[in-house]
Amino acid sequence: MMNGSTGQRTGGRGRVRAATAALGLLAGALSATAVGASPAAALTPPVAITADDLTTWQTNGIVWAMAAGDGVVYAGGTFSTLRPPTAAPGTGEEPAVNFAAFDAATGAPTDCSLSFTVSSGTATVRSLALSPDGETLYAGGQFGAVNGVGVSNIAAIDTETCTVRDDFKIAVTATVRALAATGDTVYLGGDFNSVGGQTRNKFAAVTTAGASLLPFTANADEVARAIEVTPDGQNVLLGGDFFRINGTSTHALAVVDATTGQLTKSYPGFIHDRSTVQDITTDATGFYTANEGSGGGVFDGRIALNLSDFQQRWRDTCLGATQSVLVHSGVLYSGSHAHDCASMGAFPDQPRKHLLAQSVDDPKLLPWFPDTNDGIGEPVGPRVMAQTSSGDRHYLWVGGEFTTVNRKPQQGLTRFADGPDTGAPWVPNVSLSTLTPGQIDVNWQTSFDTDDGELTYRIYKNGSDTPVHTTTGYSVFWDRPQLTWTDTDVAPGETHSYRITASDGINTSAKSPPHSATVASTTEAYADRVRADGASLYWRYDEGISTFAHDSSRNLNNGFMRNAPAYRQTPAAVAGPSTAIGLNGTDEYLYSNRQHPQPTRFTIETWIKTTTNRGGKIIGFGNLTQQNSTRHDKHVYMRNDGRLTFGVYRGGTRTITTPGTYNDGQWHHVVATQGPGGMALYVDGQRRTSNFLYTANEDYPGYWRVGGDNLSGWPSRPSSNFFAGQIDETAIYPTALSASQISAHYALRNG
Repeated sequence: MMNGSTGQRTGGRGRVRAATAALGLLAGALSATAVGASPAAALTPPVAITADDLTTWQTNGIVWAMAAGDGVVYAGGTFSTLRPPTAAPGTGEEPAVNFAAFDAATGAPTDCSLSFTVSSGTATVRSLALSPDGETLYAGGQFGAVNGVGVSNIAAIDTETCTVRDDFKIAVTATVRALAATGDTVYLGGDFNSVGGQTRNKFAAVTTAGASLLPFTANADEVARAIEVTPDGQNVLLGGDFFRINGTSTHALAVVDATTGQLTKSYPGFIHDRSTVQDITTDATGFYTANEGSGGGVFDGRIALNLSDFQQRWRDTCLGATQSVLVHSGVLYSGSHAHDCASMGAFPDQPRKHLLAQSVDDPKLLPWFPDTNDGIGEPVGPRVMAQTSSGDRHYLWVGGEFTTVNRKPQQGLTRFADGPDTGAPWVPNVSLSTLTPGQIDVNWQTSFDTDDGELTYRIYKNGSDTPVHTTTGYSVFWDRPQLTWTDTDVAPGETHSYRITASDGINTSAKSPPHSATVASTTEAYADRVRADGASLYWRYDEGISTFAHDSSRNLNNGFMRNAPAYRQTPAAVAGPSTAIGLNGTDEYLYSNRQHPQPTRFTIETWIKTTTNRGGKIIGFGNLTQQNSTRHDKHVYMRNDGRLTFGVYRGGTRTITTPGTYNDGQWHHVVATQGPGGMALYVDGQRRTSNFLYTANEDYPGYWRVGGDNLSGWPSRPSSNFFAGQIDETAIYPTALSASQISAHYALRNG
């Protein structure tokens, strides 16, 4: 086999030294420096692993199990070949039957080659565990032989010689899914009901010398999936699908005595009935569970518990089954397919994210977002994690079902290290505004970096290489707030250009494309009135090609443009230098970066121009951002016939509809209000319809959306959820504007 970095096979079978292995058991409690690694620069503490994936050999199937120590990573699963980094399936493949060993530092295979096979069915390796001295690797799964040596779903491998130990054999009647090893005991969990010819339901323990069955009895009524020994060796942590251990109610999680298997701590009702524990890991003070649920309302996140009293420290409530957890330097890293973390103040339901990080003391998501895809199998992406140090680096390995890593082809395996950090932040999106005479507002959407939340921004003026302004801002992928700097060193009539970079302290993005603006000498009457009347969000759509809709209300309520709408459309709705945006009626829309609480009274205002006969949502409030909302109201939509409907939800849909039509290809000013006086809908400065009884709307936090969202269940639902046409000068107010205010806005359209 060829090394991914040097073209050479990595030699040695990677026997784990006892001292290093002992440190490895406490890796979660040690800093990168404590295990000999250099501290990573540019990372946002306490994150100590970069999000930059390293070149790694690949499998042609699923990696279910890993163990690591002394710079060697062992991987087991359901696969038959390995291939070099970047190689496409079928290219450069070499045999590896359900098992491989790798040099942690190079990502290349060692010369330890083992084949796990079965006489009938499909062999698979589902669990791997190293002995504390690193001299033995225990493997569990569904297999009947290792390199032709007969075994029964469990085997012990001498890591020095890469051979099966003949003195460790015992019959296990079904798949072994979890293993944990001490100096004298191997604990196992899985599907079995018999070990060594004696009844052991799902959990058992055998001696490391001779594999003799021990009295340890923790009989479970459903499958075992995780097992971990507490650092003091006194107790064993059990996870799985079970509802009872030794006849006592405890669902999915239990703590039992390491010698007898009797319950130390039970958890009835602690985890949802349709949720399970897939993995458990520990550090010096706590243990952490990876949880998977099936169906609505289940628990899919992670739980941190104290070793001192086995009580919960925290739990997160992200949805998207968690498969694996690992602690390093005070951070809990996890593999999942999280898609909705809104319940804990993070991202709403959207495409899955597969690798996350949290402090062991706090469930808040940390800025560490490398990613895989779902891949093959179920598919759920990552399945297992392992860590080890080699030289002056600490490595985090991830295995699973994925076929891409950080949007590049990579199957089954990937790895990350504590440095160097080589990934630059995204190039900032910039927009200029000149609403106040004698100054230019430089607005930008904060950037995203996969392992840094706090970034430094530098603004360059008129082609200079010396920044005129430097500032910092915090952002994560779902929350990229607007920043603004005002240049007052300008004069009316002058034209100036600006570019911005983002830096994590080591890596700096390219400069943004130059943006130019001419300094105004007078105030724009329409925009000035919108701001004076208290707009809390004001999108003018003057950007070039970007995802950024800057907020001119001074409240930094910027928006995201989705799927590349048509920019800088003219003539705009209001006289002046501003432009409009064009939407295709299929998938283009905008949403607010910030989640907002329910507005109990509000005004939504925008200008539209269309000839569509398919209708669509013009503007509204919804609970999701990157897909159609499941809760949606406080909106204006166009019916197929061109009439406009304003609707809220309160125990049912409450709507008012204009008698006239507005799909005539002309600009129209549309304003909807709700407050103590009920609902009203204005077009072109005049009230067209109202209902004083409808004073309330549905209570949920959400996002303002323009150009598209769900319209299911609404009266006279149009053919399209999305609006085809031009939109301009969108504003949201926290009050119900008066009729005179609205007519005044319309009257200012010509400047």
